[in-house]
Amino acid sequence: MSALTLAPVEFASAAGRPTEEGGNGVDGKETRTVRGTLSAGVADYVYLPVDVPRGVREIAVSYSYDRPAVPDGTRGNALDIGIFDERGTDLPGRGFRGWSGGFRSEFAISAERATPGYLAGPVRPGTWHVVLGPYTVAPQGLDYEVSVTLRYGAPGEAVRPSYPPERAKGRGRAWYRGDGHLHTVHSDGRRTPAEVAAAARAAGLDFIVTTEHNTTSGHGAWAGLWGDDLLILCGEEVTTRNGHYLAVGTDPGTFVDWRYRARDHAHDGFVRRVHRADGLVVPAHPHCPFVGCQWRFGFEGADAVEVWNGPWTPDDEVSVADWDLELAARGHRNWLPAVGNSDAHREPQVVGLPQTVVHADDLSRPAVLAALRAGRSYLAESAAVTVRLSATDARGRRAGIGDRLRVRDPEAPVTVRLDVEGAPGDATARLMTDQGELRSGPAAALEWTTTASLATYVRAEVRRPGPGGGLPGPMVAMTNPVWLTAD
Repeated sequence: MSALTLAPVEFASAAGRPTEEGGNGVDGKETRTVRGTLSAGVADYVYLPVDVPRGVREIAVSYSYDRPAVPDGTRGNALDIGIFDERGTDLPGRGFRGWSGGFRSEFAISAERATPGYLAGPVRPGTWHVVLGPYTVAPQGLDYEVSVTLRYGAPGEAVRPSYPPERAKGRGRAWYRGDGHLHTVHSDGRRTPAEVAAAARAAGLDFIVTTEHNTTSGHGAWAGLWGDDLLILCGEEVTTRNGHYLAVGTDPGTFVDWRYRARDHAHDGFVRRVHRADGLVVPAHPHCPFVGCQWRFGFEGADAVEVWNGPWTPDDEVSVADWDLELAARGHRNWLPAVGNSDAHREPQVVGLPQTVVHADDLSRPAVLAALRAGRSYLAESAAVTVRLSATDARGRRAGIGDRLRVRDPEAPVTVRLDVEGAPGDATARLMTDQGELRSGPAAALEWTTTASLATYVRAEVRRPGPGGGLPGPMVAMTNPVWLTAD
């Protein structure tokens, strides 16, 4: 992690605190303002130490920076912000108290409450650090101003967060629809948690995952919004400079630090942190074209990969192609399941476009995560689309999505059956193998006879018409593979 630490900001001692009227006393507030310039090539994170004395009730921070014009093809200024408390800034982030990226220009923290993206709790004495993240810096540099205000007085009573339960009523062993990548006002989303929960129910979803950028403040923001019909799982979108990944279904309150690059060789440790919290590691939109979004850490330790993110785009096409190459290379013992999520932030982005449909033992955190990890799932653009894929041998043994059909004779016939409901009338179904597409037809019912020697796996895609020239069109639905192996 590359970092720069600035000169500390100092406040009056306890005896010299000003009152609201400007005299000395135990109540009141003080503000200090720091200005500076960051040059192109500055460290990833710039720390502004703040010496917090005793008797502080609330700490508030505001900031601004310039946005000069830049030549075409040149990145302008973008500056993120967050804060760590007196426990320090060292990885893995024990002192973390909040992050809002570039979404907010100010925030405040006290024992009773905190700005979304930040964690409420006592403002204890010691050295706090405002952290600035110069995401991109213009050639002429970035001028910034940070104001820190301390409000003195007796601390309020801390509020214990209310976390979602691990289980909803469900329908027993069944197919459950979910969206595992969502944002609210607790990071850079515009929807409130209540609006996201309502959108999830309207989309026919059974579960969602709260995945705010680099903060856990959303974990406790769903009180009264879960129910028998909706399971809410905790998580985080860990937004590093070398790609993003979803920590899915972690223990409530689990924070995963993001302040590292691939060159720092820290990723494996944070993968273990997610797994110790019973969560899944899911690289998100691995071929997203934006700065810092492309996945650079490799897939060792990952539990699945997000190949479809929001409305279908060319980078999703590349993600599916890369995932398919990984299937062939990894084989049935080490393959990574595919997931699809909306990454919805605001209207008119659609919660549940796409969604991952899992075959789980029940509607609970352990069962949903087990189904995602096993790849017993398919991806669909909406709850209107249902897909069933299976492979059956001559003796009647059957395997479904994410499972393996073991045959004694690699040349023995295997019948693959695909059934699709709710697809557009002009959609085409494709049966894909490690050799590519070997069977296609209208998106309704499709049957194909193959062998384990011909197809290592079979998976299905349902697509709209392409632009011509034989290119595939936008995805309607796709499945994880059914594996065919000889004993």
